[in-house]
Amino acid sequence: MPKKSYFFITLFLLFPCLVFSQKKTLQTRSTDTKIIIDGKFDESAWKDAEVATDFLMIEPDNGKLIADAKKTEVKIIYDNSAVYIAATMYDDEPNKILKEFTLRDDFAVADHFGVLLNGYNDGQQEFRFFVSAAGVQQDGVYTESYGEDFSWDAIWDSHVEITNFGWTVEMRIPYAALRFPPEKKQTWGLNFYREIRRDRQQYSWSLLDRKIENESIQAGVLEGIENIETPTRLFLIPYASQYLYSNTSQKTYGEFRGGMDIKYGINDAFTLDAILIPDFGQTKFDNVELNLTAFEQQFAENRPFFTEGTDMFSKGDLLYTRRIGETPDYLTVADNETVLDQPSTIRLINAFKVSGRTKSGLGIGVLNAVSEKTSVHIRNNDTNTTRLETLSPLTNYNVLVLDQRFRKNSSVSLVNTNVTRNGEFRDANVSALVWDLNTKKNTYNISGNFKYSYINNYFDLEDKKGISSYFNIGETSGKYRYSIGGVYASDDFDNNDLGINFQTHYHGFYANSSYRIVNPNSVFNTFFANLNSYTEFDNRTGRIQSGYMRLNFNTTDKKNDYFGFGATVNPLKVYDFYEPRSFNEERFVTIPDNYNAYFYFSSNYNRKWALDINPFVTKFNEKGRMNYGFVLSPRYRFSDRLSLVYNFTFNRQNNNIGWIAFDENNNTIFARRNRITYTNTIQGKYSINNKMNFNLNVRHYWSFVTNHDILTLQDDGGFIQNTTYTENRNSNLNLWNLDLTYSWWFAPGSQVSVLYRNNSALFSREFDRQFESNIRDAVNNENLNHVFSISIRYFIDYNTVKNSKFYKSFTKPKERIHF
Repeated sequence: MPKKSYFFITLFLLFPCLVFSQKKTLQTRSTDTKIIIDGKFDESAWKDAEVATDFLMIEPDNGKLIADAKKTEVKIIYDNSAVYIAATMYDDEPNKILKEFTLRDDFAVADHFGVLLNGYNDGQQEFRFFVSAAGVQQDGVYTESYGEDFSWDAIWDSHVEITNFGWTVEMRIPYAALRFPPEKKQTWGLNFYREIRRDRQQYSWSLLDRKIENESIQAGVLEGIENIETPTRLFLIPYASQYLYSNTSQKTYGEFRGGMDIKYGINDAFTLDAILIPDFGQTKFDNVELNLTAFEQQFAENRPFFTEGTDMFSKGDLLYTRRIGETPDYLTVADNETVLDQPSTIRLINAFKVSGRTKSGLGIGVLNAVSEKTSVHIRNNDTNTTRLETLSPLTNYNVLVLDQRFRKNSSVSLVNTNVTRNGEFRDANVSALVWDLNTKKNTYNISGNFKYSYINNYFDLEDKKGISSYFNIGETSGKYRYSIGGVYASDDFDNNDLGINFQTHYHGFYANSSYRIVNPNSVFNTFFANLNSYTEFDNRTGRIQSGYMRLNFNTTDKKNDYFGFGATVNPLKVYDFYEPRSFNEERFVTIPDNYNAYFYFSSNYNRKWALDINPFVTKFNEKGRMNYGFVLSPRYRFSDRLSLVYNFTFNRQNNNIGWIAFDENNNTIFARRNRITYTNTIQGKYSINNKMNFNLNVRHYWSFVTNHDILTLQDDGGFIQNTTYTENRNSNLNLWNLDLTYSWWFAPGSQVSVLYRNNSALFSREFDRQFESNIRDAVNNENLNHVFSISIRYFIDYNTVKNSKFYKSFTKPKERIHF
């Protein structure tokens, strides 16, 4: 065969591979034209801009080209202050476009368009900006390790127009909302997203292959941004808040708070965020529960400063930001003493964070916060004298992260957390080396960490040092995936001063395998199955602490209803070293073998009426011992502006066994008990438009425990009957929370928010089991607190002020008067 023929045959065989591996590229151009964000694209700068089109389906039919009747066309231009996006979404049935109004960052039931930008084009992190067909904004940060984080909020502008051929979106994203290197010629990672909600179809401009786990590396490329002179990135957000507090046991009193947030761009890559005199009085309430375990209850972080842009600080899982200004523990006092003024929180003096990434891919993050010294008065009830005791000293919290990215899909990080308390108090330092390594084709992953903790406790003779580590290797692409790994924690590992950790002195091994479909079949739109096993041992005794196998299925049918099923088998007796809460660290409780199963159904939320239901059961190999319950959650969307969601959870534990006390002889006392928990929540929202919203959030939680057998723990992990302990250790907890809020984003980054809140908490040992009386007691009692607050935040851009006529006239040099 002639050489020429070989050449053409080889080229023919390689052409599909070359086309598949070649990234889509969009060329942009600069403009001096003032762009009005109105969704009309009538400025001359848009006419000759290059068009991105030919969107491909992400799911359910991965890789399928979008239909001509629903084609999508996107253009990008830029100037020295921002990039501008113009998107046209064609739809052959524009009257069926879904467009529910809701709060910012809530996708709800609506069509969406999004732009995904990576200023470093390193396949590691994307800033994502979405707009719904109702004009509601969503923004977040995506990383391969943590997925999408919508707690991050940026200041940007958008406008939506519904047309007779579909809908349009125009967006202005200032450089202040992005991160990129200081290069004259920029090359960014770029992707576009479209969701057609009524069909539950998602599309992207550059294909997101569902057989590949990392989405960011599959982005296309944006070229053409050159020689931009970005303005000073300095933003001031002053706030003022007025609070009124009252309950039946005290008079109404008010409190005024004021402060400021500062955001400063050190350069195009690094940003400083600072808060002076923070105010978190309007953050969402915590879903507190009756906690009978040996561990504290972990709460979600709801304070914006500690949720926005903190993905880098999550490396190594060393940071639990609720430690900063957390509700303090009560001081231990004598029987004849009373704490008079126990505060609910420790006030922060200030906090700041600096984060960014160098041209070489080195990410640097510093977070620092200082809480004030807090003291309480303690009264001696016999002498009626008081003394002052330090509840929390002046405390500095610090986090440092160095995160080196390379090869567009891997990273190695060094993390350090430090807590320093002024005076004769405990200090803590924890360091971690974290790695996440992927092969060039993203088919295999090696990840893990090594952590070292050092505790300097003023009252201990010896410092406390410990280590913790895990290692994981797995296949991360294709329909079939697997991973195996191990974990280890020494007895003295402790990161709880600025992190949260429930277990130490153990080692364990695990294996996971999974299967998924990437294109629909005749029965399912999506299908995912996962099998995993885990075995854990106590380091000191070698006894098994945990051992299970779990199988889960998650599917979506052709009507886009979701089904889930799971079963877990714990075939062996295991030993719990934490529930005894004993100074004898090797005491344990024997937990019998057991199995559990659950089923989950969620109907398609596109329908006005939808339902979630989730029954579950756990059966122990012990007479009469089992847990069961269900979650039932109907929802109804009255219109695009009004919706209501009700959630009812019931959970019953029969013949559960748990710790209740130590007796006078230091015996460990347990109880065989029944526990019943009811949780009722209502979430409602009414949206006046995409910037004004009313939201209602109501929760009543009732949990009670009745002990029917008192037991003494034995050295072999078993129990004998105890007939001498007679103290009533039954428990009944009623919690009531109601939040009614109004929010109005009256300008970009500027908001008025009004909150009415009432809440109460009632704990008792003596109680009845009537639901009506318990909810009545929760709502009508002398401990019911009322809070009414108004908060105003105003966003000030230094450049806007600098270019204003007032500023120019104020700073204009005065003419010198000659005599």
